[in-house]
Amino acid sequence: MHYIFILFLSLFYTTSLQAAPSAALGYTPKYANDFKNFDYINPNAPKGGELLIYNLGNFDSFNPFVLKGLAEGFTGELRFESLMSQALDEPFSLYGLIAKDIELAEDKLSVTFKLNPKARFSDGSKITAQDVKFSFDTLKSEQAHPRYRIYWNGIREAKVIDDQTVTFYFNKINPELHLVTAEIPIFKQTKEGEFSELVLDGLMGSGAYTIEKYQGGKYVTYKRNDDYWAKDLPVRKGMYNFDKVTVKYYKDSSIALEALKAGEFDVMAVYNSKQWARDFEGTKFDNKQILKSEFTHKNNAGMQGFVFNMRNPIFQDVRVRRAINLAFDFEWANKNLFYNQYERCNSYFSNSDLAAVGEPTEAELALLKPLQKKYSDIFPQEALTQAWQPVSTSAPNSLRKNLRQAKKLLNEAGWKVKDGVLQNEKGQKLEFKVMLFQRAFERILAPFARNLEKLGIKIHYRAVDAALYQQRQESFDFDMVVTIFGQSQSPGNELLFMWHSDSADRQGSQNLIGLKNPVVDALIEKVIYAENREALVTAVKALDRVMLFGEYTMPNWYSGHHRLAYWDKFGYPEQLPLYYTATEWLIRTWWYKQD
Repeated sequence: MHYIFILFLSLFYTTSLQAAPSAALGYTPKYANDFKNFDYINPNAPKGGELLIYNLGNFDSFNPFVLKGLAEGFTGELRFESLMSQALDEPFSLYGLIAKDIELAEDKLSVTFKLNPKARFSDGSKITAQDVKFSFDTLKSEQAHPRYRIYWNGIREAKVIDDQTVTFYFNKINPELHLVTAEIPIFKQTKEGEFSELVLDGLMGSGAYTIEKYQGGKYVTYKRNDDYWAKDLPVRKGMYNFDKVTVKYYKDSSIALEALKAGEFDVMAVYNSKQWARDFEGTKFDNKQILKSEFTHKNNAGMQGFVFNMRNPIFQDVRVRRAINLAFDFEWANKNLFYNQYERCNSYFSNSDLAAVGEPTEAELALLKPLQKKYSDIFPQEALTQAWQPVSTSAPNSLRKNLRQAKKLLNEAGWKVKDGVLQNEKGQKLEFKVMLFQRAFERILAPFARNLEKLGIKIHYRAVDAALYQQRQESFDFDMVVTIFGQSQSPGNELLFMWHSDSADRQGSQNLIGLKNPVVDALIEKVIYAENREALVTAVKALDRVMLFGEYTMPNWYSGHHRLAYWDKFGYPEQLPLYYTATEWLIRTWWYKQD
């Protein structure tokens, strides 16, 4: 999961910042410099026991920083740490971890970190400024996953000042870049050219756990490091309480459910509404051996949707994308398939104050109108005057009405029914494939496919194994996939990796749409270089409008709750964080009940 961290707003009104162990945007950080622990943890949580969790698919790598291989899903959380750590009950706050202090230069073109002299790698060796520079240089090189070169593109270089001090220099002023720099994961130096070859062992971090044993694609057991250097720091007090964390891999969520009931693992985060409503039942649930709980969150839900790969020529016309969208009946699916558990994604920043709701404000129009004038041939004119709404079959709308509108759009785009199949003037048929990671989506696609058939559109869909799915997604070898464009509470540089033209041809990027749109590019720049929170919100909303009216995805749904089923042998803090994933919360803050 990605987070953005930004410095206190006073940066924009003063010339310098004194070195400090915490930072936040637009408010005084919640926790004072001498705070003892975060409010959402139990500082006296007992240590011990083993947590058994599950994941879907398989893995063949413990190096999450390279394109090669399928990395184990929890190895980053458990084994590697960054310079500073985020509080999960504040939108944009950082507190010292490997770095004890941060200082922004007067000209805002560099940032300096002072390292904690107690910081150690898992083998007990000291973390130095040379290790920090090595980590950055490696992640910016061709050896690492391309996402890092895009994300930290604005950082020109890192220089070692002394063993405990490192300075990063920027290409130009960027209001968030000094705190984005604090996200860099730190690992021990390796031999020249060795980094990309360290797949299953050899890459060492400074996290709370080390690998004890594993079987590729089946399971891995992480063992808590008794000499973990940061265990008494305020940002780690009361965290990582299990002696061991074992991750077991399953091919299918239905198989995983039966394994949970059999006691093969302890906790299951549930993402299938039908399962949650109907399948989590039986004697062990009735007698409370296994508990079902929903935990609220305030996460920016982003956009989950069926993504059009615009590298396929049939999706180039916005009228075609809109017509396909009109064939999806969310209200029917929510009632009959989801048990009314979901809200419709109405934004690329759903469930947040960043969503473009209603008509554009004057401030938004001030950004949009110059782009409409400059790029009038591709600019979505509706973004200036209308409030975007997802397709709906709620009265006075209906599926029949939507399909009639879809047919009209397809005809305008040059697609006509011939011999029962929709074709263009060249005789090309309007058909495409949907690549799935989970078979659960097949029940959603079946009625959607029947609706499309009424328009003369044919789709094929099937689930593939995890390795093939990742390979084809990273090489953009698909027509349509389901994905989540996850967002932080303060979007920034990661948008370059999602939707900027520069990432469209970079294999491994999250620009699954294949988007090359100068209007989107310009608005992303406005977001990244926003000088304060108000300007950032305005730019994000303007970007949201252009993306929504571009019809690049068929919006799915979200929930404001995490659904967890777990064996009754754990304790957790009474106070919940605000912005968190279910698995990071339970791994960081839960504990094993003592007899």
